[in-house]
Amino acid sequence: MSELTVPEINNLARQLVKDLVPYASARSSMSGGAVWLNANENALAPAYQLDGTFNRYPSCQPQAVINAYAAYAGVSPEQVLVSRGADEGIELLIRSFCEPKIDSITICPPTYGMYAISAQSNQTAVNKVLLLNSEQLDLAGIFATEPKLVFICSPNNPTGDLIPRQQIIAVLEHFKGKALVVVDEAYIEFSPEASVVPLLSRYPHLVVLRTLSKAFGLAGLRCGFTLAAPAVICALKKMIAPYPIAEPVAQIAAQALSAQGIVQMQHSVKTINKLRNDFIGAAQQLPGVQRVWPSNANYVLLQVADAADCVAALINADILIRNQSSQLGLSQVVRVSIGSPDEMQRLATAMQQYFSEDKPDPENLEKREHA
Repeated sequence: MSELTVPEINNLARQLVKDLVPYASARSSMSGGAVWLNANENALAPAYQLDGTFNRYPSCQPQAVINAYAAYAGVSPEQVLVSRGADEGIELLIRSFCEPKIDSITICPPTYGMYAISAQSNQTAVNKVLLLNSEQLDLAGIFATEPKLVFICSPNNPTGDLIPRQQIIAVLEHFKGKALVVVDEAYIEFSPEASVVPLLSRYPHLVVLRTLSKAFGLAGLRCGFTLAAPAVICALKKMIAPYPIAEPVAQIAAQALSAQGIVQMQHSVKTINKLRNDFIGAAQQLPGVQRVWPSNANYVLLQVADAADCVAALINADILIRNQSSQLGLSQVVRVSIGSPDEMQRLATAMQQYFSEDKPDPENLEKREHA
């Protein structure tokens, strides 16, 4: 019996899979480097311990984790779903509420790429309404769409901006009875006062996405949360895998959400916010940096003359940052994650050296791009 060849296997794949351009994560698109400042991870890593054996299947929704996160977020346990990162929450929302080939979602680029990828994999159309000045919602543009889900990222990735609260409320008011409004708060611990979780009691069509990947320093754990009305949570539970949360994940998540774990996280956030603000001040003084976005997260977006050249130069210094120039509404930008104090010092030295050298003229670069 002959084995299938690669072309034959590819022919068996769905057309959707053949056409889909997958999400290029920081880890998959870049390798090497001694200083990783390209994935918005928390370099101030906490340490946890595991206990017991793992021969039994875990709980689908571990009660200790659900209760701990509900207490931390200020909601009831019935309003919480735990999943494999907030990414699974995005996918579950689209699969649960969008009819393939019929419904659509609305997103506001430049923003997190997985909203569109998850929609496309579910044969769900994507309405793209660009942010105004990469900072505020285009309300008229959003209101002109008829989606099942509206995704708003705040603090926004990659710009770091907080979407004004009154704008989010305006979207909630407009889509009453029409759509779910999903606010992605993956980075909210860096600006906790801006959370819209208190609005859940007023707007049953509001959904909030959270994660332990960023401020809690547990990106490798893959543990996220969806906060919503119990009816929304019940719908998502019908679509989630039987055992989405491994027992070691549940154990570590419960430790991270303990009183001691939360204090540790808050201390980490305080350190990172100071390092971020110091970096913003230094970046604003560099001669080749044309714009620095005001960040409310653990990363900073910079506009430079040649983003690819900047990234390459830092790679030569063993430092990884991320080129975000392919994002709609952005041009020649790099995103820098905030690392440890030592890493930020290495970055400062490398950037001072890079921007002190002669750089390509921006006008000549633009001419080359359009040639």
